[in-house]
Amino acid sequence: MPDIRLPDGTVRSFPAAVTGVELAESIGKGLAKAALAMRVNGQLQDLSRTIATDAEVTIVTKDTPEGLEILRHSTAHLLAQAVQDLFPEAQVTIGPVIDQGFYYDFAFSRGFTPEDLEAIEKRMHELVQADLPVRRETVSREEAIARFADLGEDYKVQIIRDIPADEPLTLYHQGDFVDLCRGPHVPRTGVLGAFKLLRVAGAYWRGDARNPMLQRIYGTAWATQKELDAYLAQMAEAERRDHRRIGRDLDLFSIQEDAGGGLVFWHPQGAQIRKVIEDYWRQAHLRGGYELLYTPHIAHEKLWFTSGHKDFYADSMFQPMEDEGEPYQLKPMNCPFHILIYKNTLRSYRDLPIRWAELGTVYRHEMSGALHGLMRVRGFTQDDAHIFCRPDQIEAEIAGVLALTQNILGTFGFQRYEVHLSTRPEHSVGSDEIWETATRALEGALARAGLEYRVDAGGGAFYGPKIDLKIEDAIGRKWQCSTIQLDFNLPQCFAMEYVDEDGSRRTPIMVHRAIFGSIERFFGILIEHYEGKFPLWLAPTQVVVLPISEHQADYAQMVQSTLGAAGLRVESDLRNEKIGYKIRAHTLRRVPFLAVVGEREKAAGEVALRSRDGVDLGSLKLADVAANLKAMDESRQNALDWQG
Repeated sequence: MPDIRLPDGTVRSFPAAVTGVELAESIGKGLAKAALAMRVNGQLQDLSRTIATDAEVTIVTKDTPEGLEILRHSTAHLLAQAVQDLFPEAQVTIGPVIDQGFYYDFAFSRGFTPEDLEAIEKRMHELVQADLPVRRETVSREEAIARFADLGEDYKVQIIRDIPADEPLTLYHQGDFVDLCRGPHVPRTGVLGAFKLLRVAGAYWRGDARNPMLQRIYGTAWATQKELDAYLAQMAEAERRDHRRIGRDLDLFSIQEDAGGGLVFWHPQGAQIRKVIEDYWRQAHLRGGYELLYTPHIAHEKLWFTSGHKDFYADSMFQPMEDEGEPYQLKPMNCPFHILIYKNTLRSYRDLPIRWAELGTVYRHEMSGALHGLMRVRGFTQDDAHIFCRPDQIEAEIAGVLALTQNILGTFGFQRYEVHLSTRPEHSVGSDEIWETATRALEGALARAGLEYRVDAGGGAFYGPKIDLKIEDAIGRKWQCSTIQLDFNLPQCFAMEYVDEDGSRRTPIMVHRAIFGSIERFFGILIEHYEGKFPLWLAPTQVVVLPISEHQADYAQMVQSTLGAAGLRVESDLRNEKIGYKIRAHTLRRVPFLAVVGEREKAAGEVALRSRDGVDLGSLKLADVAANLKAMDESRQNALDWQG
């Protein structure tokens, strides 16, 4: 006779075991219709499962994050069923939920075409209309292998063989289709419907280029058609802003396959923007009490054993190189190098906090199938910083990091962000006392900064709690950039010490901190945020001087020299082309300001200034233009608000 406690505190008693469906129906018809799954004592389960003992239960609906994830995962299975209905020879592999949607990988003899996607999506809607019940079945490893082997599903057999022996195996049936999955799933296909297949891409089996190429179908699914329509509109805008296309059009960067995938080549225009970003970053950190470091790109392999990277991070590290019989390793992170500098001198409690920052280039072995423009690369520069402090200094230091982060992100035009506080996971190092002190310090710093945040219970790293900031771009997308992590582990691994006030030796707290995450990825986000229309202070070329004819060429060069002497990045276009052609060419380059000069401007010592958006700002004295543009540049305005 289970007593079931609901989220509002009420308790419902039943004479016998009850299913999730029956529980939802007992609460109300509306809830029963909206229910997708249930959470029983914290564990997500299918509605078909029975509750036989006292429990705390929450009915999960599609308007919750958990419900949306279940809906998307079930839609991925719907996709797999539709593909096999239309193409029986296609083998299914994996179909996980990803941000904003899902994908499913198929082994198929040819690539899926746009026409195939239309047919598959049509079949998915037919399966929704059929309102097929979804049934869960628990099977033994041997039975699961036999079933999928009989179906010719070789990839599923491989997956099953890799699942730990003590983990239960469950199958999900809908109509004649069956798939391996831990669930939970929606109770019927009829609750699905607000979905769209997006594109097809190649993907290596298990992300390894040595394995067969599969066909990956991406899709998105939402709780309502209105949400789906809004997302599709955002996707269309995101495609228009794609940093890879804009980067190519503006000649900012390239990925040279002759040199290898995931390695970024910065072209002159992109390199100029990077220099501005880095110069500002250094200035901001020096003002914030940081000292700058430079460290090597490689180190002896033994360093990475001491840090634990060879034990826990080896898959993301390149293979060691050998020199004179000794193994050296490209660095995947900068932190051990900063620790070695700390250990070079015996530190006193009076020396702390120590704040060190480095734009350090690191190298990580990403699978080729995961590489994506500037967003996922193999060589990148972290805007890395580490703070070494006493436990009583944690809150003040985190507050300082948050203030610096908000200032820097705001300067680049990011005013909205989502903040997450991740707390102690089940497996971790450090005493309860230090975890409690550290977590309270993070909470206090967030409160001091006036930042609302979500708690990710148990989501911290094994070595300490952390704060993550996701910035929101111009079209509402969230990007994980800034992170602040406390570390109790590495200081112990490297036997770091400071001499405390009483003469005893203590272990400092280490703070790992990045604001951009990486220069490359942040640059990609900036390109898409601004659609390549960078604010004046970031634009690689800030002004182009355009003479109407060759008779104003000397004056145009004088204008260029005057603006350049004011510290502006300026060019002259002296080509023998019509002025309309030149205006269009540099507008397409997204140059913030165009200074047109004809005979009248030449005689008056003026320029006819216009913005890249086509706004005519009038004929203005050259000295005034130089002064106003310089003021805009120095104030790092995020909008092109002409103040002349």
